[in-house]
Amino acid sequence: MVSFEKFQIAPCGINCGTCRAYLRERNKCSGCLSASGEKVNNCARCKIKNCESLAQTESKFCYDCPKFPCLTLRKIDKRYRVRYQTSLIQNLNIIRKNGIEEYLKDENSRWTCRDCGSVLSVHLHNCLKCGKKYNDPLFGKN
Repeated sequence: MVSFEKFQIAPCGINCGTCRAYLRERNKCSGCLSASGEKVNNCARCKIKNCESLAQTESKFCYDCPKFPCLTLRKIDKRYRVRYQTSLIQNLNIIRKNGIEEYLKDENSRWTCRDCGSVLSVHLHNCLKCGKKYNDPLFGKN
């Protein structure tokens, strides 16, 4: 089974561990909150990650911001809901309500290919390792 860690969850609620840039072999992104390694341009110049209001929060997650959910977060949430059937605002609300450890357990189950055990990507519709489609009943993701 997959095992995500707290540093893989971006302040906006994206699980970097499921990003195709994080999962690819070449020019791999190290994740939004990783202390070392390369980051893709989108992550390095991200308005949310570099937000001054976010820097003032205790948790360093957007749900702790008095502006939550701000316009920037609402825009990226809409894009992820439409393109990838994932709500970042919902992810953040779950983290706020249940805590990061419980959220990580759910993410481990949700993003593990039930056929081969590999990590599924939020950006793709099939497993990178075995090629099975996500809508296959063998997968956690619908």
